[in-house]
Amino acid sequence: MASHEPWVSTEYPQDKEKWWWDDAWWEQGRLDRPESYEVVMEKINYKNGDTEVPAYVFRPKKKGKYLPVLFQHGRRGLDDLTLLAPKRLAARGFVVLAPDVWSARFIEKYPIEHDYAVEEDVARGIETLLTLPGIKGDKACVVSHTRGGYITLKALVTHKKQEKEVACYVSYYPHWQDPNAAEPMQIYRYATEINDLKVPVMVFFGEHEQYQRLRPIMEGIKALEEKGRNPRLIIYPGVGRGFDFRPPKVRTFADDLASKDALRRTELFIRANLP
Repeated sequence: MASHEPWVSTEYPQDKEKWWWDDAWWEQGRLDRPESYEVVMEKINYKNGDTEVPAYVFRPKKKGKYLPVLFQHGRRGLDDLTLLAPKRLAARGFVVLAPDVWSARFIEKYPIEHDYAVEEDVARGIETLLTLPGIKGDKACVVSHTRGGYITLKALVTHKKQEKEVACYVSYYPHWQDPNAAEPMQIYRYATEINDLKVPVMVFFGEHEQYQRLRPIMEGIKALEEKGRNPRLIIYPGVGRGFDFRPPKVRTFADDLASKDALRRTELFIRANLP
C-alpha cells in the first residue's frame, strides 16, 4: 500500500492546533472568493457493453446549466476521502461525473495489476456525462489523480475522446506509465500515449513525490513542451502525494494551501478551455 507521508517529517507551529482548519472547505469545497455553490449528489449507472458502471453525479443545487467535468479516481478508488474531490469541483460550478470503475469490474482497492477494460468504461463515462441534464456545451474536461491520470490518458488517446468530446486534461500526481509495464519503464519512461495527447494539459504534484512517479511526469511534460503543446506543471513545496485528500489527523497547513490553490487553478483552467 502506498504511503501518503512525506519523505522528511517536519513539525510546523501552525499544524499543532490546526487553527486554520475549515470544515466548510473540507466538506463542501467552499472558498472565500469567488462564489461557491451548495452541491447535491446522486448515484447513477451507465453501460459499457455488458458491464454496468456505477457513478456519482455532483452538481450545484442552484438551477441552471454548468460545464461538464469527469473526475477519475486512482488506485484508492472512491471512498469518503476521495469523493470529496469531485464534490469540491462541483462547488466551483460544474456538473461532475465520477465513475466507480473498480466496483464495476469487482476490483479491490489498491490494485497492483491494471485492467485495460476500465479505460473504455471511462470513455463511455465521458459520453454519459455529455448526455446529463443541466450540461452547458458539447465538450467536457477530465480531472484525475494517481492511476486515474493514466486511465483518462488512455480514454482520450486510445479511445479517441480528446478534441471532439474532451477539451482539457488535469491530473494530480498522475501515474504516467502503464502500471503493467516492467520496473525500468516505471522509473525511467513515460507512457507513449502522452506523445499523442493534444488537448491542453495541467499537472500538479508535491515536492516530496516519490521518484519513480516524478521522473515519468517530468519526462512526459518535457515531451509535450518539445511538441509545442504548452503543458502547465505546478510543483507544491512541502507536500507529497495525496495532499488533496490526506485525512484530518495527518493533514498540514501546506496540504490545505496546495489543495485550495490547485482547485482554483483547475477551475480557471477548465473555464479557459471549455467553450
